[in-house]
Amino acid sequence: MPDFNIEIQPTNNENIVKFIVSTFLTQAKSYEFSNIDEAKPSPLAQQLFHLPFVKTVYISQNFIAIEKYNIVNWEDVQNEVAESIDSYIQSGEAVIVDDTSTKKVPVTVYAESTPNPSVMKFVANKPLATGTFEFKNIDTTKNAPLARALFSFPFVKEVFISANYVSVMKYDIAEWNEISTEVRGFIKTYIEDGKEILNDAILSETTSKESNTATVATTDLKDIDREIISILDEYIKPAVAGDGGHIAFKSFNEDTKTVEVLLQGACSGCPSSTITLKNGIETMLKEMLQGRVQNVVAING
Repeated sequence: MPDFNIEIQPTNNENIVKFIVSTFLTQAKSYEFSNIDEAKPSPLAQQLFHLPFVKTVYISQNFIAIEKYNIVNWEDVQNEVAESIDSYIQSGEAVIVDDTSTKKVPVTVYAESTPNPSVMKFVANKPLATGTFEFKNIDTTKNAPLARALFSFPFVKEVFISANYVSVMKYDIAEWNEISTEVRGFIKTYIEDGKEILNDAILSETTSKESNTATVATTDLKDIDREIISILDEYIKPAVAGDGGHIAFKSFNEDTKTVEVLLQGACSGCPSSTITLKNGIETMLKEMLQGRVQNVVAING
């Protein structure tokens, strides 16, 4: 196997593969190119279009997704593509040279309440992060400039960033009806100014922590673990994300039939999370796994 620092990740579409890199290629902006002419803002995308099987190139955050024509199978060419991407990035050449990137990006941010009265979700019309990033205090924000900036507000207790939203947990010294407009405006201006959301170091930092937090090594999973994760991913995570939170499989004890999950963002410390666990998640797992699961317990992130 060639020695390159690119993670190859299949998708639900067999023609599309994501190439995940250890550096941010864009911040709060995505690019999609359907041909080499459209790809003028990206020399890397233009280079990729010289491969005859490349149909579409999508660049966002720290990954490049490529859709291929059916003339090849990904397993035959994906390593070659990964090497090409890695070689380009290692050269230090710009991935995006769009001269409009220095201009303010029109951004919409709206505030959305969550089941947790201490947490407000601020949703942008731009991608902010691939993955989930939780910050319990300012000491954890070394590689997260937006989160660090939010902690400058004395009422901010925790910050959670994922997809296109930021969940902010407050202390009781302030009410959301007094501060939500200020926080929303701050996030909107921050993104419009093109400031860094997360920096490259957080990618390797997150990878190194995954093994002892919410992510379990694939090789360590049993069939029942995979079934539980599949149910959480398909039925639970989208609803939880909609409420500004995140849920992840932690472990399963076959002897006690107990699933342990990690709650983050708005779900962490939420007064209604116990009801959600028992009446929602636990009931669903019991029914769908036909009694092989009896209990669900949560750990707050």
